[in-house]
Amino acid sequence: MQWARPYRLGMTDFPKTDRLMQRGAEFLGSKYAILCGAMSWVSERNLVSAISNAGGFGVIACGAMTPELLETEIAETQKLTDKPFGVNLITMHPQLFDLIEVCDKAGVSHVVLAGGIPPKGSVEAIKGGANPAKVICFAPTLALAKKLLRSGADALVIEGMEAGGHIGPVSTSVLAQEMLPELSEEHLIFVAGGIGRGNAIAGYLEMGAAGVQLGTRFACAAESIAHENFKKAFFRANARDAIASVQVDPRLPVIPVRALKNKGTEEFTRKQIEVAGVLDREEIAMEEAQLQIEHYWAGALRRAVIDGDVENGSLMAGQSVGMLKAEEPVADIMQKLMAQSEEALTRR
Repeated sequence: MQWARPYRLGMTDFPKTDRLMQRGAEFLGSKYAILCGAMSWVSERNLVSAISNAGGFGVIACGAMTPELLETEIAETQKLTDKPFGVNLITMHPQLFDLIEVCDKAGVSHVVLAGGIPPKGSVEAIKGGANPAKVICFAPTLALAKKLLRSGADALVIEGMEAGGHIGPVSTSVLAQEMLPELSEEHLIFVAGGIGRGNAIAGYLEMGAAGVQLGTRFACAAESIAHENFKKAFFRANARDAIASVQVDPRLPVIPVRALKNKGTEEFTRKQIEVAGVLDREEIAMEEAQLQIEHYWAGALRRAVIDGDVENGSLMAGQSVGMLKAEEPVADIMQKLMAQSEEALTRR
């Protein structure tokens, strides 16, 4: 059961960009090989469907959803678009395989696995269900990228530290230089992190990327349900305001998170100390400790995105946030990105 109807290639206003994006677009079933990063509370039915309808590839952020909530979110998204979209699942979610089953039953075409190395059997479950889906994984290093591809990943996202939310230690430009020459000829590699304009998209496509992923650029779109206060905070911010969290205790491996600095970022430091203390007393296992951290972020994000508490909530944003100045419809954002890319490629 495949709900989504892919785009068909035809006449185009962006011939140079479309040619370089063709492999990625065909893989996604979208008009443009531009994914929207999965942003908890933001990447839901309204934004996801708007991005897919505008020719991109929307991705539902499952986050801490239960299988029942995800089932509803997918169904509601399918009412708003007949174009392909994906679902982002966190690998440490305690009900991961139940969530995979929900995606399978709904005929989701692509599943993105994020937050760690996919657990044993998860890739096989996604690709071997009644409605086999494509698997996209995140690869922070070349060695892990090769391992994921050997393990069955159909495509990879390489995301640099400029991105918002959970980040790695290496910049996008360095990852692209290291990994695209090694992998892009035979595999589909999407580049993410700090991309705010089409000029950058053009550069990564020329280096061999099959497409790109942007999150921050779409977070304040007109179709985004994010609170007005959340959007205004983004419009006021510059690149230096989007800072990475600090790991307090080396025994508690917490993936850094990039967000706009506020009281919420300071609270996260206190939360780490609290969880580390519980871990020291052996009252919980490491996996549970990490889950507590993830649940903290889910709650903090909701406070900012839904409730509009931009002081105590989490304002996850990439360093491209300084390029956001006003609310725009998704379709306009998509056309601007493509036009900027085409102009850059034409000049060259």
